[in-house]
Amino acid sequence: MLGWSLAVLLREWNTRVEDASRDLPHGVRGYQVLSAVVHSAPPTQAALAARLGIDRTVMTYLLDKFEGCDLLERKQDPSDRRARRIVATDRGRRLLAEVDARVAKAEDELLSTLPPEDRRVLLALLEHAATGAAPAGEDRCAAVARSAALTREA
Repeated sequence: MLGWSLAVLLREWNTRVEDASRDLPHGVRGYQVLSAVVHSAPPTQAALAARLGIDRTVMTYLLDKFEGCDLLERKQDPSDRRARRIVATDRGRRLLAEVDARVAKAEDELLSTLPPEDRRVLLALLEHAATGAAPAGEDRCAAVARSAALTREA
């Protein structure tokens, strides 16, 4: 019963988040890239690829697309001339805020059959269970990226 429940919710979550992130290059994967850049210190391209579990070559193409859409830019790292930091543009930050709002609405609608207090408790319990089950130090963004990819393959 747990497996079925989680699978149904994850599949529906992925469908809704894919729709919410339709304005971004590469949909959910693009949302994860932009979100990781905006919500943490500017990562290097290699660190971002490792964090999200994306092949470095594929990451290059993703970032090229994001740069071409004026959502991200590569800036030279002041402490290492060979490294480039990935930084969101103002346009990228604005678009991410819009997509974040749509994702929050989609998640709220997904759980709309539950009363608000039950939603809060469910989310807290799921986070607690996931934290306990996750490998030590696992990156949350990378785990979501892997799960979303598995859902699309099914």
